[in-house]
Amino acid sequence: MSLAMALTAAAAASMVAVSPAVSPPCPAVMVHATFAPAAQARDHKAVTYDTKLVPVSAKVVVVEFLGKPRHYEHEDGHEYEHGHDHGHQHMGDAARSTPTQSPSPQGTQSPQGKGQGTFVGVWVRGVKAHHTFGVHVHTKPCGTMPDDSGPHYQNTKDPKQPSVNPKYANPRNEVWLDLTTNGHGEGYAKAHVDWRFRDSEARSVVIHEHATATGKGHAGMAGTRVACVKVPFKG
Repeated sequence: MSLAMALTAAAAASMVAVSPAVSPPCPAVMVHATFAPAAQARDHKAVTYDTKLVPVSAKVVVVEFLGKPRHYEHEDGHEYEHGHDHGHQHMGDAARSTPTQSPSPQGTQSPQGKGQGTFVGVWVRGVKAHHTFGVHVHTKPCGTMPDDSGPHYQNTKDPKQPSVNPKYANPRNEVWLDLTTNGHGEGYAKAHVDWRFRDSEARSVVIHEHATATGKGHAGMAGTRVACVKVPFKG
């Protein structure tokens, strides 16, 4: 099974009750790419700025679904709700995975979002093994330079930039997709927020060198930008 198919299947399973009577939703956006050198940013969907952490041969898939999280009853009798989740596993297993029990964040509902929310998933393969990456949605497309992708997308914008205030830089007001890879350099993360992106203001997913900080004065920071994926998120 391809990386793109595995991600779409696993993400769709997180959006609906696991039942033959329910058709999985189609992603609003799906990007499947192989990382290219940063100098080729104009012609490629994904670029790497650090080939030791994200080799040129590595692959990535990003999907976006629009809608509310949905509860379902698993075969173990427990009710689950999809929300934030991250980890590592083989892509074949990912396609068969079900959501982990996790509280869904209650972010600010924007008028455009109508409270229905946004689900984003990311999978990587062939990056540095046994490594934790900070991953976030950013406001601008990838470029030849790491900073070209702009700041984190925020539902409620911090008037002070760069934003390191936990009131604004948090996984309820931004989309955080930190992931930890396994021994094969594979990893995934998914997140749900209660709002929708503003039109044309969320344009990329950026991979950072380490996990995202949450403390005052450091919130949202995850080190150097090591790779970027162009994603035309929908609102």
